[in-house]
Amino acid sequence: MNPAPTTEPSTEPGAGQLVAAAGAGGPEGVPRVVVILIGVVAACGLAASVLLWQKVAGMQEQLARQSADAGAAALEARAMARQSLDQSRDTAARQALADARIAEVSLQRTQLEELMQSLSRSRDENLVVDIESALRLAQQQSQLTGSVEPLLAALRSAEQRIGRAGQPRLTPLQRAIVRDIDRIKAATVVDLPALLVKLDELVRLVDELPVANAVGTPQTGGRAAATATSESQSWWQQTLAAIVREARALVRVSRIEQPEAALLSPEQSFLLRENLKLKLLNAKLALLARQLESARADLAAASQTLGRYFDSSSRKTQTASSLLQQIQTQMRSTDLPRLDETLAALATAAAGR
Repeated sequence: MNPAPTTEPSTEPGAGQLVAAAGAGGPEGVPRVVVILIGVVAACGLAASVLLWQKVAGMQEQLARQSADAGAAALEARAMARQSLDQSRDTAARQALADARIAEVSLQRTQLEELMQSLSRSRDENLVVDIESALRLAQQQSQLTGSVEPLLAALRSAEQRIGRAGQPRLTPLQRAIVRDIDRIKAATVVDLPALLVKLDELVRLVDELPVANAVGTPQTGGRAAATATSESQSWWQQTLAAIVREARALVRVSRIEQPEAALLSPEQSFLLRENLKLKLLNAKLALLARQLESARADLAAASQTLGRYFDSSSRKTQTASSLLQQIQTQMRSTDLPRLDETLAALATAAAGR
């Protein structure tokens, strides 16, 4: 308790009256109101202290509870952080394993693609080589037979194989094959077997060709007509007709354009026919060997021999000359079309460009 304050006399007139009025209550001269006020103040201070103490106690309890909660939250957060760290490590390990597997799968895929490309390239190269071999073989067969059918068959087969392969880099080769097929179809090629048949017929006809200085022999039809007529004539008429025929056979008047033909003996005429046969046979062999220039030269020599030494007024000579002209005309178009464009496309495809 604080000591009571001492009262001092006041110079103010109001204060002296107040002290005098209140001094009657206290035994020791302390006013009762002051005591009451001091008691009230003390009670209020005590109540305030109690309230403050309770408030401080509540705050301490709240702080303790919050501190406990914060500690628990910290422990929980630490546990969660540790769990998150473990999960992150696990995730990182799984990610590393997944990356390794992805890299391995990517490597295997790359190797597989390279293998497939290698196999595809090898298959395409084998296809190109097979097509080129088939086309060259067909070209040789066409040259031997003089027909374009082996070429067309080989080109159609090559086009079908390329279409089944379905490789875009072989598309230029397929277009070149189609163009060569159209060009071969449009080409005019003579039938070589028909030429050979005409040459054989011409060789057989050589023995029947009359040379320019050959002595005419009476025809069988004339003899048959004379025999049929002599049956209805008298013996002297038959004798006169026989004398006239023999006289006509002794003398012959004709015009020879080539003077050297009149100087041929019968033996030379035989050799002339054999020489003409040899030229025709050489032309036939040259056709079979596809030596067109040699065949044309032999046919030109045979034509010159036929016009110089044989009777041009004879029907057989005219027939032989007509056959020879037909053969020479057809020989001009016996050149087979070539596969230059397709072979060039095959070389480009084989080179991988």
